[in-house]
Amino acid sequence: MVSLESILTRIQALDSAFAPPQIPSTAATSSATGGTSFASALQGAMGTTATAATAPVSAVPGTGVGTRMVAIASAEVGQAEQPPGSNNSPRIAQYRTATAGNPGPGPWCAYFTSWVARQAGAPLGDQGQGFGSVDGLYGWAQRTGRAYTAGSGRTPQPGDLIVFHEHIGLVESVDATGQIHTIEGNSGDQVARRVHSPGEAIGFVRMS
Repeated sequence: MVSLESILTRIQALDSAFAPPQIPSTAATSSATGGTSFASALQGAMGTTATAATAPVSAVPGTGVGTRMVAIASAEVGQAEQPPGSNNSPRIAQYRTATAGNPGPGPWCAYFTSWVARQAGAPLGDQGQGFGSVDGLYGWAQRTGRAYTAGSGRTPQPGDLIVFHEHIGLVESVDATGQIHTIEGNSGDQVARRVHSPGEAIGFVRMS
């Protein structure tokens, strides 16, 4: 005789055999595998792509000639004649090497400018020979279309050369009032920072 207990056990086994399989939930699957659902992954990927496509691209700093010239000239501020009034020093002698013929001591603002330009990879002159005189440098700039006058309406930009009567320097910046901040060789017997109003210059040389 079959016991009641055996009958109940058999019925339970049959119920289990014909029951539909259980499908695990998405959350449970993700938790078990450590991943995310395909839909979530696809949405995330689309979101990442859109962000990357619309993100602004930053300009690489320090690549322009003018930027390099300002950085090079800034590092020379304070270099002075030794002794004062001599138009010479070991460092000033190095500035002169950027001018053809490696001239001896003399007024050195154009030598300094020529040296800065050569160090920045943009030597002055048709053959990159540099200049020992302001007139020679500005004449070359006018002939080659690099010069513009102070009254042209153009705003000087960092790295432009600023030309005065028998003196030359480098534009470091232009402030909100229009004052021009410069770095100049042979200014007070040294490389120095100065500030000028636009009307003081006779012209400029665009370097980049």
